[in-house]
Amino acid sequence: MAERLVGNKAPYFEMKYVDGEGERFGKVSLDDYKGKWLVMFFYPLDFTFVCPTEITGINGRIEDFAKANAEVLGVSTDSEHSHKAWIHQAHDKGGLGKLQFPLASDMTQKVAKDYGVLVEEDGIALRGLFIIDPEGVVRYSVVHDLNVGRSVEETLRVLQALKTGGLCPVNWNPGDEML
Repeated sequence: MAERLVGNKAPYFEMKYVDGEGERFGKVSLDDYKGKWLVMFFYPLDFTFVCPTEITGINGRIEDFAKANAEVLGVSTDSEHSHKAWIHQAHDKGGLGKLQFPLASDMTQKVAKDYGVLVEEDGIALRGLFIIDPEGVVRYSVVHDLNVGRSVEETLRVLQALKTGGLCPVNWNPGDEML
């Protein structure tokens, strides 16, 4: 059974990545996000069907994540070179286009395993999303089946609720009364 992540320190990671422009390669680690909120999401594979809807959906709301002082990091078990090719592929051919956040490569599958989303027999990750606070503690975790995309709106709502530090009732939204 996987260890509970929510409320505990986020498992450390270090991965290769390509920037959202699909031009620059580098390494990213959990340490890079110290003092910041991080929305890290796993997706199964590049060049698939549901994944680009999620990635471009998050990218379309990146200013809202920035207003909430949160960074975004996408992760799959594909290589950073595959990510680059996908960013550069035309939209009408299933490509992503330029993004405003990096895509990281978990080719060793260690990070997906540490976060409890690895489908070992297929070597891919489930659709896992984690919100990590500035102290490196996992505050939110949601994992979906491969066929179901996540809600960007709900991710933003939860991020904003977590940042209040208070008690937020069902369907709470910024500006609503807290408990």
